[in-house]
Amino acid sequence: MNAEEQRLREHREGRADWKRLGPYLSERQWGVVREDYSADGDAWKHFPHDHARSRAYRQGEDGIAGFSDNRQRLCFALCLWNGRDPILKERLFGLANEEGNHGEDVKECYHYLDSTPTHSWMRMLYKYPQAAYPYEDLVRTNASRSRREPEYELTDTGVFDESRYFDVFVDYAKASPGDVLVRVTVRNRGPEAAVLHLLPTLWFRNTWSWDAGNPRPGIAAAPGTRHPALLARLNDPALALPLPDFLLHCQPGGRFLFTENESNTERLWGAPNASPYVKDAFHRLLVHGEAAAVNPEGRGTKACVHYELRVEASGEAEVRLRLSEDDTDTGPDPLGQDFTRVMAQRQAEADAFYAGLTPRSASADEAMVLRQALAGMFWSKQHYRFDLDRWLRDHGAHPLEDATRPCRNREWFHMDNDHVISMPDKWEYPWYAAWDLAFHALALVLADPDFAKEQLLLMLRADYLHPNGQIPAYEWNFSDVNPPVHAWAALFTYRAEQSRTGRGDLDFLRRAYAKLPLNFTWWVNRKDRFGRNVFDGGFLGLDNIGVFDRSKGLPEGGFLEQADATAWMALYCQNMVEISLELSRHDAHHEDLLQKFLEHFLWIASGMNRPGPEGMWDEEDGFYYDLLRLPDGSSRRLRARSMVGLLPLCAATVVEDDGRDSLARMEAMMRPRMERMPELARSMHPFGQAHRGEKGRGLLSLLDEVRLRRILARLFDENEFLSPHGIRSLSRHHLEHPYAIEVQGQTHGVGYVPGDSDSWMFGGNSNWRGPVWMPVNQLIIRALLQYYRYYGDAFRIECPTGSGRFVTLFEAAREIGERLIGLFTRDGSGARPYQGGARLFREDPHWQDCLLFHEYFHGDTGAGLGASHQTGWTGLVAKLIQLFRGTTAQDFLESDSAVVFGPEGGKEA
Repeated sequence: MNAEEQRLREHREGRADWKRLGPYLSERQWGVVREDYSADGDAWKHFPHDHARSRAYRQGEDGIAGFSDNRQRLCFALCLWNGRDPILKERLFGLANEEGNHGEDVKECYHYLDSTPTHSWMRMLYKYPQAAYPYEDLVRTNASRSRREPEYELTDTGVFDESRYFDVFVDYAKASPGDVLVRVTVRNRGPEAAVLHLLPTLWFRNTWSWDAGNPRPGIAAAPGTRHPALLARLNDPALALPLPDFLLHCQPGGRFLFTENESNTERLWGAPNASPYVKDAFHRLLVHGEAAAVNPEGRGTKACVHYELRVEASGEAEVRLRLSEDDTDTGPDPLGQDFTRVMAQRQAEADAFYAGLTPRSASADEAMVLRQALAGMFWSKQHYRFDLDRWLRDHGAHPLEDATRPCRNREWFHMDNDHVISMPDKWEYPWYAAWDLAFHALALVLADPDFAKEQLLLMLRADYLHPNGQIPAYEWNFSDVNPPVHAWAALFTYRAEQSRTGRGDLDFLRRAYAKLPLNFTWWVNRKDRFGRNVFDGGFLGLDNIGVFDRSKGLPEGGFLEQADATAWMALYCQNMVEISLELSRHDAHHEDLLQKFLEHFLWIASGMNRPGPEGMWDEEDGFYYDLLRLPDGSSRRLRARSMVGLLPLCAATVVEDDGRDSLARMEAMMRPRMERMPELARSMHPFGQAHRGEKGRGLLSLLDEVRLRRILARLFDENEFLSPHGIRSLSRHHLEHPYAIEVQGQTHGVGYVPGDSDSWMFGGNSNWRGPVWMPVNQLIIRALLQYYRYYGDAFRIECPTGSGRFVTLFEAAREIGERLIGLFTRDGSGARPYQGGARLFREDPHWQDCLLFHEYFHGDTGAGLGASHQTGWTGLVAKLIQLFRGTTAQDFLESDSAVVFGPEGGKEA
């Protein structure tokens, strides 16, 4: 057990709270629903970037390379100024949703380079131009571009020409759970000496202005310390989880500045300030020369130490700080030799931790991709605070007060979210999304199974899960519908830990299983409109994939029966069957629901595979399509070949012949139904004693072998779904043959768009009409491996279609995996495809290995698109590297678990 694994164990066992301090600060708190107190619900306009430096937040805080406690009470972050910017750089700038030609978009260059799960070692890089930051140019040029043009990025503006910028590296290392060392290294990449103002800032989230009873904390200079230090006191011993006093030891050479974390009401609204010392004081002092803006008495709720660093051309400067609990023994020189030793030791321990996660057969480049992918996920944790009860009362829209005012999320007044949560992207999506979070867990479990399990259980807590059983979607509309992948993620997480350690966490599985039937029942009751065992989930996370906006009413009152929603529910049934079987090995009472989920699977399979025009399977095309139901009772298939029709492939689960008669019991449960209703057997893959696969396995699947082969022929056709970089979300066939349908005199259509969306549907900041998305690719890979475990080496397909090359399903899965991994690794020319045409990233050695993990990828070129730091589900590339560099086909055939885990495919001691 290496040092980081030991820390994880100490944290799990409650012996040391290694995760109490971490990168839990948001990167954007302005423009979010939580801070929106407007009458019209326009969060972006109610709290714009221009307000952020002057206006105190209510629910959270933001900053650059930020750190906080796990309730985000005491916060630390960097503040920078190059002497030219019109705004002190306290937070990352980006465009509001309506400002970008492809929706909201961060316009900064920063990279998460390293992190361990306990945050005992972390590294981040921020690239800061020496010229004035081009705020107006970015806003004006993006506004002038059309939907068909690319986003105008900071790297396009010329501010990095001649390398006239600073690389600001921020390293964190924990000497103990309450003792955090901070090292800021500034490197001048330019040809001339340049000055950087560095202001490491410590402040308290404002919890006193909104509640009169909350005491005001304080920060002041600490007496009697070897180096200058700030003392931060929360002053509230009555808290259930009190925060100790903290000292920020600071390298000599700076000056302390103090103010209050209070709104500048005079600047914002023309009202007198309660105090002359307000949130934007440091900005006013440095940029405008207002000496009276800071408190000369040396106290406040926000403080910084201001260093003015002259850095020579190609030179560097270093600043050390140490944030420690007041009673921590930091030795006689907290910033001296002990500081150097701890920094080096924690970095070496991080090296050892990642060496243990990385397959020996992985290249050095692949090892770096794996490490930065997981590091980005650990940096993307955020304390998320949203008290819906209070927020709705403040809006005068609380249902229990008989309020009739319309307001988003009125039906979620039970929610009180107050946890550290894995974010999709801490700038573009600084709020959780349920199905994102499920995929995050698949990657997080590689390095921190405890955190992965906590995240999945969080959505099932009473203060998240709706009393009716719905899992919340995302804060802009908690009632929107995300795909039901929670059971799948819980089972995957359980199997992954079981495979690696030899034992599964039954308590976790039981806790998840106790709540999942509530959510399953919500789906059955709410989304099966007419009890036909087919589902119309609506949005389902796939944004603009369809001909219509699936979250809204359809033409003339029609509705969709969705192939993807129905496939998700078939997979949900299979997952619950597998969990029931697993738990029944330890407690026979858990078998009570097994028959329920088996029968639901039979009904759903029969509904989806209904023969003729009433079914979703199109025999002529060999593909699944949505059905449009019209008010006159007629129906039409929407014959756009998309991810919607591929997802039924993913509803496949192998059931092991485990020596406990599991297969025989399942067959006995299903036999009476199938004897009475033989059509059920024709609607799915054959199941029973006469249809055992490799090692006596059974297969629950919507597809029999004939349908499977027909779909795979399209999946692996490079003129349809198989791109050089993974599986496209829409067939390339629709480039030259767009799909169109006329309904009630109106024509609706969809065509292949491999890059950014050309539609404003869902704000226009994502696209499912052609690009490659990592999460659904992961589902397809998982399905292929399931089929391989059943069919074995005898089942071969042509890959790519038409190539004359026949492979096993394991090799087919690996083909997709290699193309996805290849997005991030260097190709023959030394470039990384995801970087697209960005010259700096291709050619400059100071940029080449600074990776980004985008939301999705161009369906033809592989260029990264959408949110640029959505490491969340794109971090799944770490799982793919571990899987295909550490696991053989034989491992999959021989193992008794559907998830083979570990760098070399074996169990750990």
